[in-house]
Amino acid sequence: MRIAIVSDIHGNRTAFEAVLADLRDASPDLILHGGDLADNGSSPVEIIDQIRDLGWQGVVGNTDQMLFSPATLAEFASQSPQLKTLFATIEEMAAHTRAALGDDRLHYLRSLPTIQIRGPLALVHASPPSPWRAPAHTAGDDELESVYAPLGQPVNVYGHIHYSFVRNTAKPAKGAAAPSVQLSDNAAALRFAGSSLKRIVANSGSVSLSYDGDPRASYLLLHESTPTIRRVEYSVDKELKALSQCGLPHADWIAKILSTASPQMP
Repeated sequence: MRIAIVSDIHGNRTAFEAVLADLRDASPDLILHGGDLADNGSSPVEIIDQIRDLGWQGVVGNTDQMLFSPATLAEFASQSPQLKTLFATIEEMAAHTRAALGDDRLHYLRSLPTIQIRGPLALVHASPPSPWRAPAHTAGDDELESVYAPLGQPVNVYGHIHYSFVRNTAKPAKGAAAPSVQLSDNAAALRFAGSSLKRIVANSGSVSLSYDGDPRASYLLLHESTPTIRRVEYSVDKELKALSQCGLPHADWIAKILSTASPQMP
């Protein structure tokens, strides 16, 4: 069975349409979304409506949660008072998106579960306890094991950090070569060298707002328990134009992230 994980769309309709075209070529049997659907983009209403029309199941992301429950953002922000200005900017943008979505779409976001289990796959937005906190792409195997082993599945996928990777957290048998990740222009596929599979932890990357220096959209394709990262080119300039015309507060901040494919401060 082939399962696609499409996460962190963030209201970017241009990138989403490019991913949909690539999905038609990839032809997965099942598509799941990893949350963070609407906020921080030019087309939050269109993205949610299209995902509902497509019938995709998925999980709730932290920016989804802060739209239907603003208190969750306030609680998270209270833990980092030195970033008060940043969180004030995020809330101003969320308020705009919240008003655009309306009650029915907010109810849809509220209905999303925190975990999806499908065959060998466990999907969360960030981590099992919280959609707000997740290991970084630089996390060690021990940290990844401690966070995702409680899900009890051989393949564990999350989004949230906007940085794709695939890792085998198994400990090689004595004398065996360590597992390796081989990268190519279009995919990152996990290969095993002298080691039996214990657990895979993968990050799907993000459809929008990439942080890894590559502006292309990213999603994950799982085939017979082997995950592959697919990168999809789209017109960033087209999305920048849509952002400039959508009325989203601080759209210039989002434009900087899209243009540089790296984290930026507002």
